[in-house]
Amino acid sequence: IIQEKSNNNSIMNKEKFYITTAIPYMNAKLHLGQIYEFILADVVARFNRLNGKDIFFLTGADEHGQKINKSAEERGVPPQEYVDEMVKDMKRLLKLYSISNDSYIRTTDKKHEKVVQDVLIKLK
Repeated sequence: IIQEKSNNNSIMNKEKFYITTAIPYMNAKLHLGQIYEFILADVVARFNRLNGKDIFFLTGADEHGQKINKSAEERGVPPQEYVDEMVKDMKRLLKLYSISNDSYIRTTDKKHEKVVQDVLIKLK
């Protein structure tokens, strides 16, 4: 959670409030502990919206790693096809629980990969 005061003359000059969840590893469907985290983050986001803050609520999916490859192999499908199905189910659950996230990232998205590459280059 990050809070900052907006110094520009935006429409309402609202205080900005950023919140994110851990991005779950997509080697299996979400479990109750992960859903609980989304619900808690959603409560915080909604509370701050009601208090007039400019909220940005981010969540997403981590789609890399050996466990994903193993799970995909066990199902006889390519890893990307496997995570696409896991993400589809995750988004269904987020909708079912009315989670109010503003953005959803996937670590396989080209935009996400570029940002990570840019950060790593800057860290060199």
